[in-house]
Amino acid sequence: MRPEALGRMRARSPMEGGSAGSSRRRWFSLEVLRYAALSWGAIVVLLPLLWMVVTSLKPISAVFSTTWDPKEAEWANYLRALRAAPFGRYFANSIFVAGSVTVTQVLLGAMAGYGFAKFRFRARSQLFLAVLTTMMIPFQVIMLPLYTMMRWLGWLDSFQGLIVPGALTGFGVFVMRQFISTIPDEYVDAARVDGAGEWRVFWNVILPLSKNGLVALAILTFLASWDNLLWPLIVVSRDELRTIPLGLALFESSYFTQYNYQMAVAVMATIPVLVVYLILRPHIIRGVILSGVKG
Repeated sequence: MRPEALGRMRARSPMEGGSAGSSRRRWFSLEVLRYAALSWGAIVVLLPLLWMVVTSLKPISAVFSTTWDPKEAEWANYLRALRAAPFGRYFANSIFVAGSVTVTQVLLGAMAGYGFAKFRFRARSQLFLAVLTTMMIPFQVIMLPLYTMMRWLGWLDSFQGLIVPGALTGFGVFVMRQFISTIPDEYVDAARVDGAGEWRVFWNVILPLSKNGLVALAILTFLASWDNLLWPLIVVSRDELRTIPLGLALFESSYFTQYNYQMAVAVMATIPVLVVYLILRPHIIRGVILSGVKG
């Protein structure tokens, strides 16, 4: 190598090292900003939950106090809250309604998704577009027609009125159609060649291969139904049919609202869905990601 070429290489090397160092500093700065933003978001989300737990352990006289000693925690608030109103009944109603809505949503959504994903028929795209359009309509727009329909059917103050309007939604059809579209057609064709009918193909081929999508849809539906307040408030007036959100919203004594009892029941209502979500979170993430792979 010529001496002048070697000199040029040595002259460039400090600049290249400086460029690499600058890139590392930029990368480190971006990572710091990202983790700072995530930490701030976590604080914003967790702070109300912490306030809820702390308030549930306070006496009613200290609910709005900014100071609190954990040694003075009143764990008996949880038992008193359950005795202050029929929250056991509300819990049972919520489990029944949310479970029924989830089962029907998953089953009917999978059936409709299978039809849109694996069958060719006239106006299929137009019908699926109509299904997607229902996802853009706010619930407040259809609230009055739904109430009128429930009254005409005689389903006011009944479990049918709580369950049927949420038994199938455009979101459920969309998620399952997108997920089932990722299943190779060869599996379905092979089952049909072996003599399997459409029901057997659906139960023995489509459903097992759609496990992640089914779990994701089930959890999202259960959470939405469990937290639903507006529709039960409209369609239910009898105390024995109230769900947990409705019971919490209407829970108050003759003279003041016992916020510590409300927060205690809210904590108990949060624990089951939180545990289920944490256990099934991998399925939810995979299901949501894969549902958008193929259009």
